Amino acid sequence: MASSTLDVDGRSLKVSNLDKVLYPDEGTTKFDVIHYVLSVAEPLLKQLADRPCTRKRWPDGVEKDPFFEKNVPRGTPDWVRTVEVATPGSSTGRDSLVFPIAEHRSDLVWLANLAALELHTPQWTVGPRGGVRDADRLVIDLDPGEPAGLEEAVAIGQLVRERLDADGWRTVPVTSGSKGLHLYASHGGETSPDALRDYARGIADELSGQHPDRVLSAMRRADRRGKVFLDWSQNVRAKTTVTPYSLRGRSRPWVAAPRTWDELEDPSSVRQVLLGEMGGRLERFGDPMTALDAD
Repeated sequence: MASSTLDVDGRSLKVSNLDKVLYPDEGTTKFDVIHYVLSVAEPLLKQLADRPCTRKRWPDGVEKDPFFEKNVPRGTPDWVRTVEVATPGSSTGRDSLVFPIAEHRSDLVWLANLAALELHTPQWTVGPRGGVRDADRLVIDLDPGEPAGLEEAVAIGQLVRERLDADGWRTVPVTSGSKGLHLYASHGGETSPDALRDYARGIADELSGQHPDRVLSAMRRADRRGKVFLDWSQNVRAKTTVTPYSLRGRSRPWVAAPRTWDELEDPSSVRQVLLGEMGGRLERFGDPMTALDAD
């Protein structure tokens, strides 16, 4: 089963090295990754919809060095939707780049075949003709500094949720598949990324003032030990966050997994979610991200 041709929604895709182990600790192969993205295709595609996709690829598995890819690679199928986006100040020295936008299950298989384990997207979208819109959601990345961990991030996440609730935002927690927690919030409209950045920073500053021994709003890494950093900067137009339902390129196949708040009631019991657990979660909880949808 080293290579094959898959028919996905009427499109034939050549996939290769299906038996290549991408997560050695678990023995998870490229075939397993393709099976995963197909199993979560409906909610994952909803999160990717109309968002330029930056990929982080591990062609030789997670024990080897990855690389970020923004521009569409050579050999991109002609049926993959692309959009040219201005990238002033890009490290590539280019004023714009052409990003893929995943719309179909076949797109997910194409990306998985490239070992694009992590899919990163901005909080803004593009229109049918590629015009850049404002952000339709806010995100705050709760990043714990050792010895703080996920438990502390979840506890602080509950405080952030209360603060956002007071301003009329709907909020969904996502265990990041790495160290901490992401909070996505929506109020049903669009807002400029700069305004969202300033708003999120204000909340971070407020909570760090109220809980200086637990919360940090400044970006100084040296100050993060034992605290949870509220990264408000993820909302600026140039930044991306790992997409909910995306895999992570960690030692094990963890997922950026949307959660219900009931699950997070006891922070000490919360842990990251593995690839193999997501099917059961979707059956039990559905898609928690739908809580952000406008009424």
